[in-house]
Amino acid sequence: MRSDQNAQEPNCPVAPVSAEGLRGLGGGIWPIGSVLIAGLVMAPILAVLWIALHPSENIWPHLLATTLPRYLANTAVLCLGVGVMSAAVGAGAAWLISMYRFPFSGVLEWLLLLPLAIPAYVGAYALVDFLDYSGPVQGALREAFGWTSARDYWFPQVRSRAAAVLVLGASLYPYVYLLARTAFREQPGGSYEVARALGAGPFGLFWRVGLPLARPAIVAGAAIAMMETVADFGVVDYFGVQTLTTGIFTTWLEAGNAGGAAQIAGVILAVVVALLALEKIGRRNARYYQSARQPRPIIRHRLNGAAGWAATALCAAPFALGFVLPVAVIGSHAAANPEGWFGPGLVRALGNTLMVGALAATLTVLGAMFMVYGVRLSGRRLPRLLLPLTTIGYAAPGAVLAVGILIPLAALDHRLADGWLALTGTDPGLILTGSAAAVVLAYIVRFFAIAEGAADTAFGRISPSLPMAARSLGRTAGGALRAVYLPLMRGTVGSALLLVFVDCVKELPATMLLRPFNYETLATRVHEKASLENLGDAAPAALLVMAVGLAAVALLARANLAPRD
Repeated sequence: MRSDQNAQEPNCPVAPVSAEGLRGLGGGIWPIGSVLIAGLVMAPILAVLWIALHPSENIWPHLLATTLPRYLANTAVLCLGVGVMSAAVGAGAAWLISMYRFPFSGVLEWLLLLPLAIPAYVGAYALVDFLDYSGPVQGALREAFGWTSARDYWFPQVRSRAAAVLVLGASLYPYVYLLARTAFREQPGGSYEVARALGAGPFGLFWRVGLPLARPAIVAGAAIAMMETVADFGVVDYFGVQTLTTGIFTTWLEAGNAGGAAQIAGVILAVVVALLALEKIGRRNARYYQSARQPRPIIRHRLNGAAGWAATALCAAPFALGFVLPVAVIGSHAAANPEGWFGPGLVRALGNTLMVGALAATLTVLGAMFMVYGVRLSGRRLPRLLLPLTTIGYAAPGAVLAVGILIPLAALDHRLADGWLALTGTDPGLILTGSAAAVVLAYIVRFFAIAEGAADTAFGRISPSLPMAARSLGRTAGGALRAVYLPLMRGTVGSALLLVFVDCVKELPATMLLRPFNYETLATRVHEKASLENLGDAAPAALLVMAVGLAAVALLARANLAPRD
């Protein structure tokens, strides 16, 4: 419960006031700046829609007659497959962890989150290397049965749509697991006791009690996994699956038609909006409330013998596929090719990654704090209406944002260069698109929702009486922010910086489309080396990306997985 709803703060010289009273003291640059920041974040999405509706060359009929149906079909199959797999694996693992004790359940509770640290494209490279003709699995089969060529036996196609579903599902199920586990843990234990008394068995408890109560959380997690599937480029490109995202690359880079790429990006935005609508509809009539009394916690039952080990195996399988396999394969390549750590370009890629990631994370968090603070100070409707709209960037794939950023920035760049040339007689080159500025802007727009959510939560935990006291003592709005809010928000700000930075390090499609010529980050280096079947050189960069991801997962686990009895 928020503290501004209760009695006066102890040792506070003024009585607590409402947020509306605090807004009256703000004004000036803060609300105006909030609107400008919101406009900057929303501009790429609006640019995509404008370019799609006003293309220089309309290839929409050609897309409808040729490639678009295939792109849509593959995207739909991937979304449905990953959504079902992530929901089944995530909800099933969360149910077992929440309701039962079995061997290693306490450790698996944490380990099930670790696949979030592995970018899906790294998992794709590892799976292909492990199962391909030259990999250890088929090599062992040929040695065991005396086979000499691929004609002697049948093996499933590794680079396929089904394999893409498997890799993406193994990478994204933790979204469902995390939300479902929290939902199961917060349910009252009395509901299950009543169900047991009425004769419900283990499956009946899950199907009739646990699943309906946790359905909103499961649907929300599955929707996030499906949106990440729509946004993916590395996995589908490596497996040769033509989706809407790969269609943007093909239409723009190979066919040279920016308007057609924008039209495909508009289709992706429509798919994302449809997924968001389905998620809202799925939760619309699913509202469950707890009693005002403190509910009895769920008592976890111990599973012994074969049942306990079966539960351990079921929970360990997605962890092994989503984390152990990629780390083992990539780690073995790194160990077998130590010279890869000294390969040309790795240090430069690491430096570029740290620079653009740190800059984007800092600007994103500062911009989110400025905007949220300005909205809270403003009593006007426009900033409040714009606040939720700025979160759509997180749902938009990086390739879509790249279309909305690069085309307008390129036009602006040429105008600036022409103007400078006319004034000075010297050609400055491309200032915006010829540097990493476009990449940083894409990161800001893509991950602004993370920083905004953290900032809004942090501001909401601070009673308005504290800044009111500072204002009554002569502090300005900025002074109250520095003296009151920031000291109380240090932990949240640090967490937001880390989470945004990690997502920037892992982002691939926006970086590939927006980076200047010969500009590498860790993500693009991994993709390029792996696409050339050179995992030895790709392994060091992949391990660095995974190490950064582990830091974020550790923070997430610490915040969401409280110690259990």
